[in-house]
Amino acid sequence: MELPDAVQQDHPDVLLRRAREEDEVAQRRDGLGRRTGAAGLRPQAVTAIILVAGVARRLAPLTDNTHKALLPVGGRPILGRMLEALAWAGVRRSVLVVGHCADQVRQAAGERVGRMAIDYVVNPEYTRGSVLSLYAARHYLREPALVMDADVLFPREFLRRLLAAPAPSALLLDRGFADTGEEVKVYARGDRVIALGKKVMPEGWDVVGEGVGFFKCGAEAGPAFVRFLEQVIEESQGMNEYEDALHMLVTAHRVGWVDVTGLRWTEIDFAEDLRRAEADVLPHVVRLDGA
Repeated sequence: MELPDAVQQDHPDVLLRRAREEDEVAQRRDGLGRRTGAAGLRPQAVTAIILVAGVARRLAPLTDNTHKALLPVGGRPILGRMLEALAWAGVRRSVLVVGHCADQVRQAAGERVGRMAIDYVVNPEYTRGSVLSLYAARHYLREPALVMDADVLFPREFLRRLLAAPAPSALLLDRGFADTGEEVKVYARGDRVIALGKKVMPEGWDVVGEGVGFFKCGAEAGPAFVRFLEQVIEESQGMNEYEDALHMLVTAHRVGWVDVTGLRWTEIDFAEDLRRAEADVLPHVVRLDGA
């Protein structure tokens, strides 16, 4: 459906399409399939699983008819920035788990960003916990994968560090956080994560930080992760978050951690997060990424 001129300027579909067109122009200038000003990483044998299904009621009415991942920051959708960063990082495929405003997300994201293919998985029960969204994409956990929340504004350095980490499975951790009760906290002992959650308090930890919402899952950990997802679904009737299964995984399997303290980022949960993303985080991201 054609959008009125007055709406097209800020509509998320238009913004994301514009970002992709700008990237294609930059790639032609570069001649190497890379965006000017960002070197790009070598191809990675990993699939990104991006959870883009939830309703985001805390951002209503902004998200009544638009998915929050399509809300613009600096004139471009959050999801568009994420997909562009993944393509830059050499990720070969991104799988978007959709639900709320699924058609809108599909239309905006398309089938490819640069050399990175985009596939879709539908979670019809998207009003319940995120554990169901990740479980819908469980087959992609048979191989190395990045599990990512779709509502994070971050610098590309996050992906570079996570993909370069020697541990096959690893989480990003920011030690410079204020504990408001909303944060998923990651606890580590030495080089291993031992617990994570909003309310957990394990013994014997020596590092704690806020989890960014990105998890590199090695192929050897994938089957166990799926079993824990199934356990959480059974125990909570699908109402819980996937982090509950991730907590089970880190207590049973070795999961490393990667420090991103000092790099600005934000998760978009509230209207204030959008304002902070625009005024505080985005200038930092643009300066680091050169984009």
